[in-house]
Amino acid sequence: MTATTDGSTGALPSRAPSASDATAETTEPGAPAPPPTPGDVPGAARQATARATAFLLSLQDPAGWWKGDLDTNVTMDAEDLMLRQFLGIGDARTTEAAARFIRGEQRDDGTWATFHGGPGELSTTIEGYVALRLAGDAPEAPHMAKASAWIREQGGIAASRVFTRIWLALFGWWKWADLPDLPPELIAFPKWFPLNIYDFGCWARQTIVPLTIVSAHRPVRPAPFALDELHTDPRNPNPPRPLAPLTTWDGAFQRLDKALHLYHKVAPRRLRRSAMRVAARWIIERQENDGCWGGIQPPAVYSVIALHLLGYDLDHPVLREGLASLDRFAVWREDGAGAPVRMIEACQSPVWDTCLATIALADAGLPRDHPQLVKAADWMLDEQIDRPGDWTVRRPTLPSGGWAFEFENDNYPDIDDTAEVVLALRRVEHPDPQRVEDAVRRAVRWTLGMQSRNGAWGAFDADNTSPFPDRLPFCDFGEVIDPPSADVTAHVVEMAADVGATHDPRVRRGIEWLLAEQDPTGAWFGRWGTNYVYGTGSVLPALIAAGLPLSHPAIRRAVSWLESVQNEDGGWGEDQRSYRDREWIGRGASTASQTGWALMALLAAGERDGKAVERGVAYLAATQRPDGSWDEPYFTGTGFPWDFSINYHLYRQVFPLTALGRYLGGGPAGAAPGR
Repeated sequence: MTATTDGSTGALPSRAPSASDATAETTEPGAPAPPPTPGDVPGAARQATARATAFLLSLQDPAGWWKGDLDTNVTMDAEDLMLRQFLGIGDARTTEAAARFIRGEQRDDGTWATFHGGPGELSTTIEGYVALRLAGDAPEAPHMAKASAWIREQGGIAASRVFTRIWLALFGWWKWADLPDLPPELIAFPKWFPLNIYDFGCWARQTIVPLTIVSAHRPVRPAPFALDELHTDPRNPNPPRPLAPLTTWDGAFQRLDKALHLYHKVAPRRLRRSAMRVAARWIIERQENDGCWGGIQPPAVYSVIALHLLGYDLDHPVLREGLASLDRFAVWREDGAGAPVRMIEACQSPVWDTCLATIALADAGLPRDHPQLVKAADWMLDEQIDRPGDWTVRRPTLPSGGWAFEFENDNYPDIDDTAEVVLALRRVEHPDPQRVEDAVRRAVRWTLGMQSRNGAWGAFDADNTSPFPDRLPFCDFGEVIDPPSADVTAHVVEMAADVGATHDPRVRRGIEWLLAEQDPTGAWFGRWGTNYVYGTGSVLPALIAAGLPLSHPAIRRAVSWLESVQNEDGGWGEDQRSYRDREWIGRGASTASQTGWALMALLAAGERDGKAVERGVAYLAATQRPDGSWDEPYFTGTGFPWDFSINYHLYRQVFPLTALGRYLGGGPAGAAPGR
């Protein structure tokens, strides 16, 4: 499939500098390199770096940002069609294009997976099947019959996750009474009380608040067809299951859910109406300037449904802008026959992509005052957030200064983006250095102030570690809290080292936490990237930048582990299954992005002349396409470990280029003098 240009932020830029222009402007390594001689790894690296630099420059939007497509799985597309069916706003062109995409993602066995090459997944397959039925695919069609037979073999709808059954309940395909209850009175819990909304990670919080309204209303729209073929026994679609023992957490929360169902029947109307009004106000106050919520698709979908149930007309400005924002999550492409297909992104990553692209280009030797780097810096500076958000619940006196992941998400800046943006800005020679210095100072203050009590950093909040949210029967899909992680903490430590704050006591505690978190294998777990290769690729450069000697035992163990998991082709790869099965740790088909992470770690550890680095660089040079890009169908990004996997299309470009640049240049092109 090829991306088409539709002028939206979800597509490639409608006008971008050409690769030839980029190459002409690029000095060292932009000038075309002569063909390397056989076995000349540095020569192959120079040629690959020149091509990759030109290609990456050609993708920049005229406004200064980069954004690659963000692939997840077909639940995004299926739920978009179900939303349009629920609201009565579906149209043939959108439905047909979405159906083409969903059909194209179906596996030969009739299932849909959550990542490339992964196993079929029940809830994803149910939602993909229902979406195709809404698009008019007949249940007896071969591809549909295969899917429904597999669904029944796996236990049918009754065995699917709660979110899938919520969508089916909207059309009467499942009973609301057979779903966990989520009362809107939750919004009134004080911030110190267990299970208050701020105990949930920001992504879960934004989803749960509107779903409390949906759960209270329990709406049902007429179903256009039955789904008997998705039950193991249509006469008894939800056979009773025994409760867990009362002495267990699961048993206690299952009985709490039964009590909440009883409360639903007797809840005082005035109290319930008041709670829903407060929840609606909470939702509306967090709507971003572009109409979205949190810059991610799921909260936007549920917020639209919730407000509509409260009487907001679809022409109301809040809903009108909310629906318009959902259209911006659509990426239109063409299939092999030239027919339009429509993919829905779960979110968009321009800030993340732009800072990583800036780092890659600077480390590859692009002049620090190159116009496109300055343009990127200007755009990032304009995106810095100067207003409070939900993070102030636990840090009420901390001044703002972070960056978010998306185009619009002022309520939820994240620590990971902020650290990487600082590293990117300090690689650019900006015409207004004071502006950069002021932005960096605010960002460092905010980031260090978001440290959790254990000495590490989470992604969005400090100390978001309550043990209770994960226990709710409602929360059976993915992470719902935001505990500190090694990869985010490493990026903060690397940022602190770059600005000369290594001896800050908070940074020293972060280093101690990282050393304590090292896996017995020598690797580090990767929360936001797949998986131990990502964690190790993040932590090693940070520890070394912070001053750990190359001979430190933790460094040597990590190097040994990376060398031990290198594939025969010279690359590195790790499958998403490593999140569930330790046998998969460090194992998987080689990818450009994961090879880049491993090389960045080994290069930082002083292994430039080692055989593993030579083989890794040779792998990148050999697998690069003629246009300077790399192909990467595998998912190397992580939303929720195992449950929600991501293929960031720009990862395959920025991380190989960063690694190649550091191989040729001897290390990161940081801004600190003498580095």
